[in-house]
Amino acid sequence: MREVDVAVIGAGPTGLFAAYYAGFRGLSVAVVDALPEPGGQITAMYPEKLILDVAGFPAVKGRDLVANLVAQAAPFHPEYLLGTRAEKLAHVDGRPVLGLAGGDQLRCGAVVITGGLGSFTPRPLPVAESFVGGGIVYFVPEPAALADRDVLIVGGGDSAFDWALTLQPLARSVTLVHRREKFRAHASTVSRVLALPVRVIVNAELTRLHGDATVTAAEITVRGGDAETLPVDTVVAALGFTADLGPLAEWGLRLDRRHIVVDSAMATNLPRVFAAGDITEYPGKVRLIATGFGEAATAVNNAAVAIDPSAHLFPGHSSDAG
Repeated sequence: MREVDVAVIGAGPTGLFAAYYAGFRGLSVAVVDALPEPGGQITAMYPEKLILDVAGFPAVKGRDLVANLVAQAAPFHPEYLLGTRAEKLAHVDGRPVLGLAGGDQLRCGAVVITGGLGSFTPRPLPVAESFVGGGIVYFVPEPAALADRDVLIVGGGDSAFDWALTLQPLARSVTLVHRREKFRAHASTVSRVLALPVRVIVNAELTRLHGDATVTAAEITVRGGDAETLPVDTVVAALGFTADLGPLAEWGLRLDRRHIVVDSAMATNLPRVFAAGDITEYPGKVRLIATGFGEAATAVNNAAVAIDPSAHLFPGHSSDAG
């Protein structure tokens, strides 16, 4: 059984800041997230969008904010267990033990749950299931990897149009297919995409993919019309994500709908289990990234005292260190 001082469940902005702060406090950290990349909802849904309400940044791209948070935590060497779901929680000798997907166990001094809206699962694109990993992606960690490719984006929401804006300057071609005539994306973003050399096909569906191990072409069928085959190297399935608490709902946590109830110390009703960020609920709760950062520091400081009662609740300002 592996051991760690603090296990952070969720690698979104709040979780990444919790990893930094736990490291700053001299605690060993493991960050667990079901998604394969850090960043949580930002990475999954709007990495290229400008975020305007993070203190100290008049505007910052989601991708850049995540990269900065990862860099901030890096000197403390947190262990990232990405693409791994926290399935079970037990207490052994008063300490939390996490059961991870695949059977591994993680014995923790404390747990900080920063799961945002819960576990994200991409909405499936049925026609593409056999090609996942061979040209089908649900988000794009590195847009430059799609340079000089023929890209098909499926969807009509903000993420679909954000990917179109991001990839158009890089890709050989970008085509966006949506099954309706109206889009869910913000009107200004739609206008920007329509002004670019991006082909937008409405009232249409992706009906077939061609290729062996990887995608080589896509068959698009407009409602009431014939199928058209396009050369395609990569399909971005931007159909959104479903979020739910998943196994967390079975851990015995006190819940208010899909949120975890915490007190002013960010403590849950379970011993040595804390929570921070959008997943929490308490009177007057405001769901902002900035709020999550403060809650993460509060959770970690109180977790440190739970782990070692002789520790100080407030370790001093970071500017005093070194």
